[in-house]
Amino acid sequence: MSQGQPQPRRPSAGGDQQQHQDQDQAGGAIRYGDVFPGAVHGGLAEKPVSPQDAATMQSAENLVFGATLKGGPAAAMQSAASRNERTGAVAHDQATVQKQGVCVPGARVVTEFVAGQAVGQYLAPDADADADDAAPSKITIGEALEAASFAAGRRPVERSDAAAIQAAEVRATGLDVNVPGGLAAQAQKAADANERAASDRDKTMLGDVLSNATEKLLADKAVESEDAARVAFAEARNKEDATARPGGVAASMAAAARINRDTA
Repeated sequence: MSQGQPQPRRPSAGGDQQQHQDQDQAGGAIRYGDVFPGAVHGGLAEKPVSPQDAATMQSAENLVFGATLKGGPAAAMQSAASRNERTGAVAHDQATVQKQGVCVPGARVVTEFVAGQAVGQYLAPDADADADDAAPSKITIGEALEAASFAAGRRPVERSDAAAIQAAEVRATGLDVNVPGGLAAQAQKAADANERAASDRDKTMLGDVLSNATEKLLADKAVESEDAARVAFAEARNKEDATARPGGVAASMAAAARINRDTA
């Protein structure tokens, strides 16, 4: 992998500096929900960012990118952890999410996680490109779907996911019908079964359907803005609150479209 600077996929929501200062003055800990608003939820949002969490994320970024990303998740976590340690909210050797971990799965579209929740995505340098004169190749619909499997793969497949996957497959293949045994067919089957499942343990997860998406598609193409818009419409239309799932299919497609547009 070349050591060129990766292009930011999504602002890492490092939080407003004044907000951090206000929290310092109030003596309260800066939590993951403050650092990554809208990206994290549940119990993680209420946990304070600790020095060891930040150090782990920094090591992961260094491993994948060769450096800590300027303005990225690790930098945001380091800033918050330093303030928390200075105010006595956390200890220097404390690891808030040690058991669940912080990781950066390597791929051309790299997704960064804290305790299984996506906090950022980036386009990694293309290992096959000549760093001097070759631009990275564009992200395909299949690759965007695989990125979604990393970011939201541990969540059960819902009807909104199935609709988004169907729209993505149509845009990739140019076919207006479901491919027998294809991604859309698998997603719809999973969503139907999940509605009848007795518990989450019996449900099919999004990652089960979208893993190796590029290999499952009959055809593939670079993600364009219209592709992302069609997928977002399909996902929102089939969701009660009409909002996109964080790190889900529509979000990943939108991210890929922005990257492709910016690297054109």
